[in-house]
Amino acid sequence: MPGAGLRVLHLGKFYPPASGGIESHVQTLARAQAALGAQVEVLCANHSADGSGTSHEFHGRSPTREDWDGLVRVVRLGRSASVARMDVLPQLPGTLRRMLARGVDVVHLQTPNPTMVLALNAMPRLPALVITHQSDIIRQKVAGALFRPFEMMLYARARRVLANSEAYVPGSALLQQFRHKVRVLPLGIDPSPFLQPSTAALEAERHWRSVSEGQPLWLMVGRLVYYKGLFTALDALARVPGRLLVVGEGPLGEEARRRAEALGVAERVTWAGYLSPDSLAGAYRAATALWFPSNARSEAYGLSQAEAMASGLPVLNTAIPHSGVSWVSRHEESGLTVPVGEPDALARAARRLLDEPGLAERLGRGARERAQAELRHDVMASRSLDLYAEALGRPVRAEPPTRDAAVGT
Repeated sequence: MPGAGLRVLHLGKFYPPASGGIESHVQTLARAQAALGAQVEVLCANHSADGSGTSHEFHGRSPTREDWDGLVRVVRLGRSASVARMDVLPQLPGTLRRMLARGVDVVHLQTPNPTMVLALNAMPRLPALVITHQSDIIRQKVAGALFRPFEMMLYARARRVLANSEAYVPGSALLQQFRHKVRVLPLGIDPSPFLQPSTAALEAERHWRSVSEGQPLWLMVGRLVYYKGLFTALDALARVPGRLLVVGEGPLGEEARRRAEALGVAERVTWAGYLSPDSLAGAYRAATALWFPSNARSEAYGLSQAEAMASGLPVLNTAIPHSGVSWVSRHEESGLTVPVGEPDALARAARRLLDEPGLAERLGRGARERAQAELRHDVMASRSLDLYAEALGRPVRAEPPTRDAAVGT
């Protein structure tokens, strides 16, 4: 097996059942690497006071606990406080030292993550360090400027810095400074829950279809934060028929509800909060299209696009400069791409799906084909092991699994 004997420590902010794209990515990558023979551990903050729930909007105290996610050992450190979204983890330095002392070949950090960056900077010696740069700090300019020296120190120590797409690199001043060590590793998903839906997912599909009452069902998935473009979606909904199903929670929830009332579309919006994996899989199957109108480079990729595509669902996304969003779902191949922040353009794209015979079906087929060919978890894991080998000076090429073997055909 390509990863046999390799010892990998992933450092993330949280880990599922905490919701979120980065959290889901770390779990998917860790599981897939373990399936390829690597010994994988994850160190993160405990997002919950009692181990239940999925929202990482909780910012209170939490205990330390350890569990296993299949073959992956997960250590969730207790949090004493959260200050400006930075977790205070008193046990982090000692726990990290002990885990490294047991023997680790590769430490893989997901950023932005100020807590873990500071902890790693405090370590005098590190194994091969790989950093996945999920996003620049875009909006928090003062905090970003204050924290930049610590980022620079750690990125200078890294063997490899990974970007999610080639498109993101030219627009990132930080990545440009370390261009010689930057490599691209697109994020992947396990497509099986979407290709072979469970009984519960099929039941959820029937439920969401009944909610739409025979009208188009437009779907949005993600935290309710500024860069997701939720207000653009609400403005577009006023121009098209159908219902908008919003999956997620976040700080803009109340303001978005007021905006829906002001636009006269409140009765056509379902605020679903966080959904279980089966219920979300059913929503993808019931929907007419995924709306992904993000408006800033804080949205560097968009894993919910890949999930929708694996479900055969067309994606309506935006052409954010120097972001991988429009790389994940390509215009006229797996969906339609529109300008940023233009509800009229989003509405016109939605109407094309309704009015042009065969368009939605063609894009849905293209979406599923692209997800299976380029966005699978096993392809991502195999490529990641290649990058680890490169970082360790072991030029071993692990061939990615064939498409047929990966999808069970």
